[in-house]
Amino acid sequence: MALNCGIIGLSSVGKTTIFNCISNTKAEIGFASKSNIGMCEVVDERLKLIDNISHSKRIVPATVEIVDLPGLSKGGQGVGNKLLAEVQTMDALIHVLRCFDDPNIPHSEGSIDPLRDMELVDLELQVRDLDLVTRKLERTQKMLKNGEKDFKKAFDVLTVYKETLENFGNARDAKVAEEDKKYVQDIQLLTAKPMIYVCNVDDASATTGNKYSDAVKAALKEGQDMLIIAGKLEAEISELDVDDRQLFMDDAGLTEPGVNKLVRTAYHTLNLHSFFTTGPDETRAWTIHVGDTAPIAAGAIHSDLQRGFIRAEVMSTEDFLQYGSEAAVKEAGKFRVEGKTYVVQDGDILNIRFNV
Repeated sequence: MALNCGIIGLSSVGKTTIFNCISNTKAEIGFASKSNIGMCEVVDERLKLIDNISHSKRIVPATVEIVDLPGLSKGGQGVGNKLLAEVQTMDALIHVLRCFDDPNIPHSEGSIDPLRDMELVDLELQVRDLDLVTRKLERTQKMLKNGEKDFKKAFDVLTVYKETLENFGNARDAKVAEEDKKYVQDIQLLTAKPMIYVCNVDDASATTGNKYSDAVKAALKEGQDMLIIAGKLEAEISELDVDDRQLFMDDAGLTEPGVNKLVRTAYHTLNLHSFFTTGPDETRAWTIHVGDTAPIAAGAIHSDLQRGFIRAEVMSTEDFLQYGSEAAVKEAGKFRVEGKTYVVQDGDILNIRFNV
């Protein structure tokens, strides 16, 4: 499923360090003129638990594409600003904020202030969005003057977005009904995209945060995603062997790498969840949108399965783990046969019956 998250932020905030921790691609840290693209595994403990019963030859986790974009800068002076068009193609954004002191890594603005940095990046995105909205508004106004009355609603909605952006607001906060957001879908507004904030802290603040991350948390609106990650510490963890990794995390007070939480948060922010297939050859997580039906889930496996879909045999991961086998799930009356209208739930284990 071609969905992605873009990592954005000012220069020298630790974007690429975090990208390297979660991605199968390792990028050079420092000034960049182009984006780094990598695939990240979505760590899901249920896969291993299912495989403990199935004993498959391999386990395949779900993945999400992460794009590390060049750093933005104040006033559009930086290669990152030339790539705002690329930011437009992202489905969600991860905004990394520098929340650590280090005299050896100068900040582009001369001091550490994540709230100021947040406002600077927001402003760069808002300026581009305002330009996009203004141009579409002008086109819409011409259609109205030509007697195209169907464009009146679009004009009104675009006007709300324009006023929001002119007042230094983000498009996601515009007072627009959900069904009216269709009028700006084609222009891919940057500040309408789901945003995850990552406070990149020093090692000592990995579990508790610090005064900088506290300030960010206080400034964010209720419901906005924020994670605290110690990028330098995570980089060290990612370089260790699996056996040594847990000991290192125990010493740091971490139950798991923070970047695992970031990838899972990104996955859910994209409105995705997983269903599973399991057998002797493979236990695998498949990615679909929340609300997708069984035929669409079948298509995630192979287009032939969607085209010739007959039914889906379904059991939940919880039931499979509780009863210990498919046969036992059936015996307990927890095994179901579902048709084309069934909405697949997170953690469903599916077997697709089809004929082509």
